[in-house]
Amino acid sequence: MPKFLFVTGGVLSSLGKGIVCASLGMLLKARGYKVTVLKFDPYLNVDAGSQNPFQHGEVFVTNDGAETDLDLGHYERFLNQPLGRMNNVTTGSLYQSVLAKERRGDFLGSTVQIIPHLTQEIKSRILALADETESDIVLCEIGGTVGDIESQPFLEAIRQFGAERAEDDVLYIHLTYVPHLKITGELKTKPTQHSVIELRRSGIKPDIIACRCEVPVGIDVQEKIAMFCDVPFDHVYSIPDLPSVYRVPPMIDSQGMVDQLSKLWGMLPRTGDLTEWNAMLDKTEKLDENVKIAMIGKYSKLTDAYLSVNESLKHAGIHLGAKVDIEWIEAEALEKPGGTDVLKDYHGVLVPGGFGYRGVEGKINAANYARVNSVPYLGLCLGLHMMIIEFARNVCGLEGANSTEFLPDGKYPVIDVMADQKYVTEKGGTMRLGAQPCVIEEGTYTGEIYNQAKISERHRHRFEVNNKYRELMQDKGMVFSGINPNLGLVEIGELKNHPFMIGVQFHPEFGSNPLKPHPLFMEFVKKALNLKRNPNPPQLDM
Repeated sequence: MPKFLFVTGGVLSSLGKGIVCASLGMLLKARGYKVTVLKFDPYLNVDAGSQNPFQHGEVFVTNDGAETDLDLGHYERFLNQPLGRMNNVTTGSLYQSVLAKERRGDFLGSTVQIIPHLTQEIKSRILALADETESDIVLCEIGGTVGDIESQPFLEAIRQFGAERAEDDVLYIHLTYVPHLKITGELKTKPTQHSVIELRRSGIKPDIIACRCEVPVGIDVQEKIAMFCDVPFDHVYSIPDLPSVYRVPPMIDSQGMVDQLSKLWGMLPRTGDLTEWNAMLDKTEKLDENVKIAMIGKYSKLTDAYLSVNESLKHAGIHLGAKVDIEWIEAEALEKPGGTDVLKDYHGVLVPGGFGYRGVEGKINAANYARVNSVPYLGLCLGLHMMIIEFARNVCGLEGANSTEFLPDGKYPVIDVMADQKYVTEKGGTMRLGAQPCVIEEGTYTGEIYNQAKISERHRHRFEVNNKYRELMQDKGMVFSGINPNLGLVEIGELKNHPFMIGVQFHPEFGSNPLKPHPLFMEFVKKALNLKRNPNPPQLDM
């Protein structure tokens, strides 16, 4: 029978429950256990797909096309294994399922209530994931903060779950915040005490308390928390701020948390092999040069909106021995006369995915600057569209070329809505989503980068390169090196005679992790380093 671990959070949000879950999952996997992770999100959205990145951060897309919480990105990067739609459950999806059952008459006329019907649905999702994955250990993160009204059904469900199973099958970790008063140098435990009281009101007594703080939590503070929260001293752990989230697993491991979990679960302790992970961390200490990348977007004030892109750049930098300095530039600022002059200070330009017209002309200007000045350019989804529009306007002579997303009745719609998307009216979960095949043309730059003829990458879009203009653009120097073999759609565009100007319809950032950086990001950062070392490349005459 599998073992279950539930992680709750207290005092305030964004403490890093996802990082803790991912770290524990990685450490348990390193010990030879088959592990899966489940994120419960308490919001009423059915999934994360329609949420504003300012509120929620990036939407992480799984291979099976689920639009999920960004924590699934942490899980995949740490565990180095793909997850799917079963690994992210929202309150909205739970209500949707319960109400569908009610409409079918599954409840035989019963009054449908939070307890037992919604809580039973929550428990069934946990067991379904355990059965589907045949995992030894299932880690469940409860989103939100203990005390929030939205989280109450989940807390009740996991309380019931623990009561219905053997005592040593289910454990609870409470991640809480311990404020550091810099003026006095004190660490205050009162918020943690009240948070645990609130959790116990829900009927859950934490087995382990993990303390988030700016500085390490000392023995005296651990003793105080243990006494007032009624847990053994050696069940209180310190999780201080670290320079990188990838340092959390060995830090947790060094305190013996996983061994403690094994003991509480009644399992014999195992030794984990972190050789490869620690070798990666050692490389982060030897980054002997910097490279500056300009990220062109409209959510630049919230870096979590591009979390996987940021991490992918860092992964590449670590393996190339360079610290990647990512600076977010508001796309609208590049629309002003001379606005692209700011790009002179950067060694690479990256335009990530996005939606909506705001800032589009600035992104097109960024693509123009990168093309003309031989600056490495990587376009992801919308970034490919910006590169194509710029090329059509300024090289192919299609004045006013645009996307029907922004100009429905334009004269030259070089980017157009996909045929199967034209009559879609609902927004949620209706885009082209998930892993799709791509055949790469032999002898192309992208073919060299991937070193394979057929790849599969994750998508999230409604618009595509218009095949009507492919031949014209190819004649002018654009190479469409990757094509979807089933749909005949452009997946990859690259520019001839340019150090690195590649746009992709998919999102390669979802396939990168610190032990295996994505090849596109590796090559992009490598070319950016080349530009730094040789800062006067010839300008393209097109």
